Amino acid sequence: MSALRRLAGFLKPYRLWVILAPLFMAIEVAMDLLQPRLVQRVIDVGIANDDSTVIIQTGLLMVGIAVIGLAGGALCTVFALLAAQHFSADLRGELFRKVQQLSFGNLDRLETGSLITRLTTDVTQVQDVVSMLLRIMVRAPLLLVGSLVMAFLTSPQLSLLFVVLMPVIVIALSLIFRRVYPLFSKVQSRLDQVNTVMQENLAGVRVVRAFARAEHEVARFAGVNTELMDRNIAAVRTSAVTMPVMILIVNLGIVGTIWFGGLQVESGGLQVGELVAFLNYLLQGMIALGIVSFLIVRMARAEASALRINEVLDSKPDIQFAPASRDDITLRGEVEFRDVGFTYHGEAALPVLHDISFRASPGETVAILGATGSGKTSLVQLIPRFYDVTSGRLLLDDLDVREYDERTLHRQIGVALQESILFTGTIRDNIRYGLPEASDAEVERVARMAQAHDFVSGFELGYDTQVGQRGVNLSGGQKQRLAIARALLMQPAILILDDSTSAVDVATEAHIQEALASFPHTRFIVAQRISSVLGADQILVLDEGRLAGRGTHEELMETNDIYREIYTTQMERGVVARG
Repeated sequence: MSALRRLAGFLKPYRLWVILAPLFMAIEVAMDLLQPRLVQRVIDVGIANDDSTVIIQTGLLMVGIAVIGLAGGALCTVFALLAAQHFSADLRGELFRKVQQLSFGNLDRLETGSLITRLTTDVTQVQDVVSMLLRIMVRAPLLLVGSLVMAFLTSPQLSLLFVVLMPVIVIALSLIFRRVYPLFSKVQSRLDQVNTVMQENLAGVRVVRAFARAEHEVARFAGVNTELMDRNIAAVRTSAVTMPVMILIVNLGIVGTIWFGGLQVESGGLQVGELVAFLNYLLQGMIALGIVSFLIVRMARAEASALRINEVLDSKPDIQFAPASRDDITLRGEVEFRDVGFTYHGEAALPVLHDISFRASPGETVAILGATGSGKTSLVQLIPRFYDVTSGRLLLDDLDVREYDERTLHRQIGVALQESILFTGTIRDNIRYGLPEASDAEVERVARMAQAHDFVSGFELGYDTQVGQRGVNLSGGQKQRLAIARALLMQPAILILDDSTSAVDVATEAHIQEALASFPHTRFIVAQRISSVLGADQILVLDEGRLAGRGTHEELMETNDIYREIYTTQMERGVVARG
């Protein structure tokens, strides 16, 4: 249970509750252990001597002890739940903070569906076990030890039954745990797959409907769902053996107690009340072991979850930024690639970019053109250091990008992606996401530059219009324009537009480009349409991760076959805007 022990540190702020819960549970257990003794007194003194006073007094005492035990158990539950709930809240919060710190490469490996499972189901599994540990796991050992002691005091000879039965139970539980633990690890893995498929379908439900692929997706979900069910059944089937085994052993203990105890009663070596008391202690001890067996099964599942949680907590960001530097560092916007090579999963993977070299001066517009999969997005994602170059160097203002701290870098590089992610809230809040203190005038200014002001003003609430989850109540072009406005509000030294006008018509795109021309920053524009790049200071043509051409539109038309082919093809299709 090493993975669970590692998470125990999250309980330290709540150590008072962690201490109080077992103390009150100890009170409940002590009261439970007194009851068989009092039953023995009722039988051997009250009933045997026909003394009603003893019976009534002992009965009232038993009621009082039961009430005290009830209060102890209730308070234990309250403090245990308080500790467990705060523990899980802190753990979930720490996991979320950790995810925010991870690099893109880490997130690629962990995958979104898996992370959701770890922040929800896995944390809940561990939370439930913590709650049980502070209640049941305290109760069971105390009850077991107390029952052994009281049973021995009642009848040392019959207590030998414990010596025989307990090793059998311990061996059985150990064998079951070894079988159950790996099965529950597989259950959590299958749950990741279910969450991934479900998340993909909820996000892409419109695509599914548009291509009439609902039946295919239902079948795909049924496949992973069935795998999860099969793994769960296998794990539950194995753990289901636990209770029958416990009941069998308990029943054997009861038979043995009645058999040998009856012989001792007949010979006068044991009173009837003592036999009843011993039988109660035997049952309490066996029940305590049964509780332990149940908890072991739950702990097996929680241990698997704890391992997955620790995997996230132990993850080190692939990209380590330099220590925070002065806040007054201002980039000019000069960018230079020197023989840059890049792969997504280390040097063993296939390269995505090969020996890329070029220089962009401050204020220049650099357009990047190429077929799908040529490495356009990969190239621009290196500039804000979402990923690190595998070989070569990337310089910003003649300084290696790895020497900048994260705040300096990301505060001065604005990014607008093709898939525009918006958050639940108002349009105003989404635009000033990176600069919450921005004034309404600044928000409106960048919205006008991004050609978003007119459609925003058309809404009844204007900039206070609520954006649905992932911008569901906005069109693709509207979301892209808001994303551009959000990037512009940062007043970045470098602006990256990664195919961020693909859903915008040519005329609106031309207005956006015209507005951006007056903005004093270096621009990198990834585009599919030639019309987006005609006025660029330099155009980079990528082909299978290599720089196949560089120059202005006129230069490339004369010297680069790939560029000329793209231009001619789009001209024939009427894609290029004609003046």
